[in-house]
Amino acid sequence: GKSQMLRACSRVAPRGVYVCGNTSTASGLTVTMVKEGSTGDYALEAGALVLADQGCCCIDEFDKMGKEHNSLLEAMEQQSISLAKAGIVCSLASRCAVLAAANPVGG
Repeated sequence: GKSQMLRACSRVAPRGVYVCGNTSTASGLTVTMVKEGSTGDYALEAGALVLADQGCCCIDEFDKMGKEHNSLLEAMEQQSISLAKAGIVCSLASRCAVLAAANPVGG
């Protein structure tokens, strides 16, 4: 059903990304800052919306997301994701279409 449709859309879309909402975090959708073990420097890891820049981000099980869908607000309004952590201030492009599917309320 809906999951197969979203997977197919992510396969045919340029830069298509498929994520499942019940296992996604806000940083997994946007951007994560990680500290590298060998050097101690910080690095950014792109989330689904940044990876899908100029493509399509397909989010399945949207109804099972907690407050993670609040992280979509800036990406959908401003077409970018801002980050200010550990002395790093940056803005990453997230110019993508968001296609989400959810189960109906009450089954």
